[in-house]
Amino acid sequence: MLLLSGPNIAGNEWKYVKECLDTGWVSSVGSYVTKFEEVLAEYTGCKYAVATSSGTTALHIALLLAGVKQGDYIIVPNVTFIASINAIKYTGADPILIDVDPATWQMDLSLLEEFLANETVMENDILCYKKNKRPIRCIMPVHVLGNICDLEKLTSLAGKYKLKVIEDATESLGSYYKNKHTGGFGMMGCFSFNGNKIITTGGGGMIVTNDEELAKKAKHLTTQAKSDSFEYVHDEIGYNYRLVNVLAAMGVAQMELLPSFIKRKKEIDHFYRDQLKGIGDIRFQEIQPDIDCNMWLFTFMSDKQKELLKVLNDKKMQSRPFWVPMNRLNMFANDIYYSDKDLSGFIYQRCLSIPCSTNITDDELASVAETIKSVF
Repeated sequence: MLLLSGPNIAGNEWKYVKECLDTGWVSSVGSYVTKFEEVLAEYTGCKYAVATSSGTTALHIALLLAGVKQGDYIIVPNVTFIASINAIKYTGADPILIDVDPATWQMDLSLLEEFLANETVMENDILCYKKNKRPIRCIMPVHVLGNICDLEKLTSLAGKYKLKVIEDATESLGSYYKNKHTGGFGMMGCFSFNGNKIITTGGGGMIVTNDEELAKKAKHLTTQAKSDSFEYVHDEIGYNYRLVNVLAAMGVAQMELLPSFIKRKKEIDHFYRDQLKGIGDIRFQEIQPDIDCNMWLFTFMSDKQKELLKVLNDKKMQSRPFWVPMNRLNMFANDIYYSDKDLSGFIYQRCLSIPCSTNITDDELASVAETIKSVF
């Protein structure tokens, strides 16, 4: 099976993990956790980084630190992986789902601006949803597939309406907006290192921020809010969300390989676009000139989505449809969905992701492309 986006274990992973095993430093205390945080902070251009057990737990903690409470609203795109919305629900808040741009598949900022102008009101210096006066606390842009919306416009709107920005940057390690890495445009940014991401620790996540107090608080909450170095004294409700040393060791090794991974992802993206351009009704995700995308997961649109998925998977070329839009899932069907054309549904019914692992060979890429062409 040609994997969709499999891990590439090609560096010092075995060496660093063995060191953890040999020394016994395998849990959440260990030098590799700190080193991984330092490497991530430096790479993203943020001052601080706090390692977590997953991208989902990173988002949960970031929302708690933003002051999100039960009954609040969080603005988020309707096309995202479910972790974004689950993390919102963990806090007792609810999402306001904004439809997406048909070309970039990111949150539609024109719709967002329209929603803020027409559907919200300021009450005691807090933005509220006009119909029930519940607070809208944050906006969470999601950098879908490593691509990025116009963050300059988004942060400007957030400032105008006094919204805190939490970036779901889970897919965008190695992506830049106007030469600035994702994760540092708001209060906090969150990354994921799941097995299919551009680097992996098997599981794991990271919160990045430029605020020292937020970083300290994030580390405190992710380590059960233990307030005494010796006695088991805890000063608030905490969480067992800290990344373990043995996985952080893997992360350090993967970060050493990240430049080569990004280079290969861009080669793969260029190859597919070149080979599939003009084939049938195939359309590609649009990347704006201000964005340097990591090209994490190659995805395209076609009315023949279902047929393509069957043919590719029958030939053991692992391919997947896009995520079901959040408003179509039973758990979120009653949440606010702001849209005029339901472009989320249009994209979902046509998008598919195809094999683009960093260790895929050129011959394998050619075979995938030829299989796709055979359908048209």
